[in-house]
Amino acid sequence: MRTLVVVESPTKARTLSGFLGKEYNVQSSFGHVRDLPKSKLGIDTEKDFAPSYVIPTKARKVVNELKKEAKKAGVVTLATDEDREGEAIAWHLAQVLNLGNPQRIVFHEITKQAIEDALKNPRDIDINMVNAQQARRVLDRLVGYKLSPFLWQKVARNLSAGRVQSVAVRLIADREKEIQVFVPQEYWTLVAQFEGFEALLKQDIKNKEGVDNILKDLEGAEYSVASIEKKEVRRNPLPPFTTSTLQQTAWQRLHFPAKLTMSVAQQLYEMGFITYHRTDSLNLSQFSLNVAKEYISKEYGKEYWPGFSRIFKTKSKLAQEAHEAIRPTSLQQITNNLTPAQTKLYDLTWTRFIASQMAQAAFDSTAVEIKAEIRNPKSEIRNYTFRATGQILRFDGFLKVYPIKFTETELPALTQNEVLELKELIPSQHFTEPPPRYTEATLVKALEEHGIGRPSTYAPIISTIQDRGYIEKDEQRRFKPTDLGVTVNNLLVEHFPEIVDIKFTADMEEKLDTIAEGKTQWVPMIKEFYAPFEQNLEKKYEEVSKKDVAQEATDKICPQCGSSVVVRLGRFGKFYACSTFPACKYTESLQNNASIGMKCPKCGEGEVATKRTKRGKMFYGCNRYPSCDFASWQKPSQTWQKPKNEVK
Repeated sequence: MRTLVVVESPTKARTLSGFLGKEYNVQSSFGHVRDLPKSKLGIDTEKDFAPSYVIPTKARKVVNELKKEAKKAGVVTLATDEDREGEAIAWHLAQVLNLGNPQRIVFHEITKQAIEDALKNPRDIDINMVNAQQARRVLDRLVGYKLSPFLWQKVARNLSAGRVQSVAVRLIADREKEIQVFVPQEYWTLVAQFEGFEALLKQDIKNKEGVDNILKDLEGAEYSVASIEKKEVRRNPLPPFTTSTLQQTAWQRLHFPAKLTMSVAQQLYEMGFITYHRTDSLNLSQFSLNVAKEYISKEYGKEYWPGFSRIFKTKSKLAQEAHEAIRPTSLQQITNNLTPAQTKLYDLTWTRFIASQMAQAAFDSTAVEIKAEIRNPKSEIRNYTFRATGQILRFDGFLKVYPIKFTETELPALTQNEVLELKELIPSQHFTEPPPRYTEATLVKALEEHGIGRPSTYAPIISTIQDRGYIEKDEQRRFKPTDLGVTVNNLLVEHFPEIVDIKFTADMEEKLDTIAEGKTQWVPMIKEFYAPFEQNLEKKYEEVSKKDVAQEATDKICPQCGSSVVVRLGRFGKFYACSTFPACKYTESLQNNASIGMKCPKCGEGEVATKRTKRGKMFYGCNRYPSCDFASWQKPSQTWQKPKNEVK
C-alpha cells in the first residue's frame, strides 16, 4: 500500500511528486480544510472559548477525496509547512480524516535530500504550536466579530476592526499627526570651495544672521590644512534574508508590495527554488556554507572568499535556530520557467545569500580638516574649521554581486599646513523636515521593531487595512490614513486603548509565543483578555454617540425637508446628509468634484461630476452618492448607456 503525503498546495504537491517514487501518493489540501464559520462568532465564550470549526463549502470536495485516499493508504504523512499555520493545518487534517496516529514531517527546503531526511525522521503533531495558532485565531475572531458591529452602529455600516490591523492603522495615523503638527526649524550650512574639492563648516548655524556674521568674520581669512587622516574602511556584507528583510528589500529594490513579495516567495519555495520563506532566523546550514565557499572561490577568485564562513547572529529571541534564513536551494541561477516577478525575487535572494559569504569591500578613506585663520583683531572668534571627506573603492568584495549605493569622492593630494586658495563661500538655507510617511518597507520595519504581528503576517496586515479603506497611498506611494481611518483610529484610541496599544499588542504576541513553546495555556490567556474587553464594550455602547463620532455640523440647509445638513462619514469617506436621516434620505457629495453640467442618467435628480478613485484615477459619478451609486469610467452623454465595465 502506498503512503499518502498531504501538503497545502498543488504546486508543492507537484514538486514533491517529482522527488518521491511510485510508493508515495502526494495530494494537496488546497489550504485550510476547517475554519471558524463566517456567519456567526463560532466561539463558546461560556465554555473555555471552545471554537466550533466547520468545513468550508469550497473544501468539502477536497476533504471527501482525501478521506478516500487515506482509507486506501498504509500510512498518512502530513507534510504541511513548518510554521504554526502549517502545524494547525496538519492538526485539522488529522481531525477531519480521522487519523489516529499520523506522521508529521517538516523541511526547510523542498529538495530531494531534504524530503528523504524528513521522511526518515517523522514526529507527532506539535499541539503547542497548534494551540498558539488557535489562540491567535480566537483572539482575532473575538475582537473582529465583537468590535465590528460597534463600528457599524457608531461610525458607518460594513466596517470591520482587527486586533493587529488596528494597531498598524494607529502607527500610520500617529505618523500623520506628527507631520501635521511639525514646525520646520531653519538652519544654514556654509561650504568653502577650493581647487578640486569643497569642505563643509563644522558649526551649527541657526539663521541668516548667524551665517552673515560668519561670512563677515571670514573676510580676508587664510585657509590652510590643519590635519589629514587616511585610513582603510571595510564594509561587511549584509546577512541573508529573513521574512522581514526580504519584504523590506523587495520594496526598496523591486518596488514589490509586501503582499506580492510573499506570494512570489511562496511560489519559489513550493517550486523548490528557495528555502522556507517564513523565518526569523539567520542560521545557514553547513552544507550551504560549504557550497557557497566553493562557488565563490571558483567563480570570482580566492580573494573574494573571506577565509571563513560567515555566521550571523539572530537578533530576535523568538527565532528558532533550527530554521534557516531564506536562501536558494541551489547556486545555479535559475531563470527558465519563471515569471518576471519570480526571476527578480529569486535573483535578489540568490545575490543576497552569495554576498553574505563574500569578502568585505575595502575603501580608502580620507578626512581633511581645514582651518580658516581670521586676521581681524576685533573678532571674538579667531578661527573656523571646515571638513572635507573622500573615499575610493579599493576592493569591491561582496559589492561585486550585491551592489549598494555609495559615493566615491577623490580629494586632491594635500599636505599638512598647506595654504589653500579659497574660490568661494556658499551659504545655503535649509529647514528641518517632518518624519516621512511610511512606505511598504518602513512600515514592515516598524511593525517588526514594535513587535506587532509576526513577519508572516505583515503582508496580510498591510493588505487588509488598505482593502478596508483605512489607509491609502499618496503620489509617492507612501501610506496615509483616510478620513475613515482617522475617525476609526480616534474612536479606538479613546474608547478601546488596549486594542490599539502598541505595547499591549506586542505583549500579546509574546504570550502567543510562550503558548507555542508549551510554557503557558491558551484558555487562561484568552480569559484574561476577554473579560475586561467585553465589559468595556458593553459600557461604550451606552456612552458613545454616533453624532459625536461620525458627524460634523454645517450651516447648510436640506433642500428637501429644510432641516440642517451635517457631514457624515461613510465607508468611502465623508459626504453631506440630512440631519434627520433616515426620515429624510437627502445626501450630497462632499468631494471637490466638478460638475459636467448634466443630470445623472441613473437617478435623474443629481448631477454627474468628475471624481477620483483612491489611487487617483478619474471617473464620473453622481454627486448624490451614496444615495445614488452611478459611476462610469466613460464620460456620459444625454444618450448614455451603461458600459460593460462600469466602475464598481
